[in-house]
Amino acid sequence: MSDVMIRVPAEVRDQLAAVAEARGTSLRALMQEIAAQTLTPGQIKERAEHTRALLAERFGHYVTDEESAEMRRKMREATAAHRAALAEAESSR
Repeated sequence: MSDVMIRVPAEVRDQLAAVAEARGTSLRALMQEIAAQTLTPGQIKERAEHTRALLAERFGHYVTDEESAEMRRKMREATAAHRAALAEAESSR
C-alpha cells in the first residue's frame, strides 16, 4: 500500500477527523471508504447504460436522452436543496 498526502484546509481536516471518530474508525479508513463509494465518470456511465438496458429488457421502457437529462437535472436540484438544508441546520446550531 502506498501513502498519499492530500493538503486540505484545517477545517476540512477537522471535519473528516470528527466523522472518523464518530464512526469509530481511523481517518485513513474513512478516506478509503469515501474513495470506494465515489464513482468515476466511467463507472457512472457504465451504470447508466446498464440501467437503461435493464429498463428496456425487463419493463419495455426505453429511456431517452431527454429523460436522462431531466433526471440528472432533478437529482442536481435535490442534492443542492439537501446541501442547503444541511448548511442551514449547521449554521443554526
